[in-house]
Amino acid sequence: MDESRPGYTAELLRHFADLRDGVHGNAVSRQDKERLFADAVPLLDPYARQALTEINDDLLLRTGEILSTGVRSTEAGVDAVWALAWPEQRDAGISPVTLHAFYGAGFHHPHLRGGTVGDWPLNVFTEEHAAAKLANLREIAAADVHNLVFQRDYRIIPATVRGTRTTR
Repeated sequence: MDESRPGYTAELLRHFADLRDGVHGNAVSRQDKERLFADAVPLLDPYARQALTEINDDLLLRTGEILSTGVRSTEAGVDAVWALAWPEQRDAGISPVTLHAFYGAGFHHPHLRGGTVGDWPLNVFTEEHAAAKLANLREIAAADVHNLVFQRDYRIIPATVRGTRTTR
């Protein structure tokens, strides 16, 4: 990344340059872009798990379980999903907190999204790129938790119900 600008704007510029140039990480063909996506998923995995583990530890009081799919082919393209499920969420009949990396069939390049929040560019080609996504993964997961509370109510969060205090 360009050291003279913040990482997130450098990533956006890389993303926009790919759109301009018709490439994704120097790949032109769909097959090569899918290979890059498949390479990115294991790089992202520890950071996706870290973001979800932090929510599980702090908000869900370690009652949750993290599930992941790895790279898989779907009718819509290729994707990978990390999900954090817990008893209150399942009892409420709502989706788990979800981090979704996907490369849609009609897309130029991959993206990240949450279960209830929109898309982020996914331009991960190195360990450094993957590590830089931790902040995004944390924000996506936090936004997903926030939106799931609004689908039901605050009682799906064990730390809220069990009297864990917060500082103001």
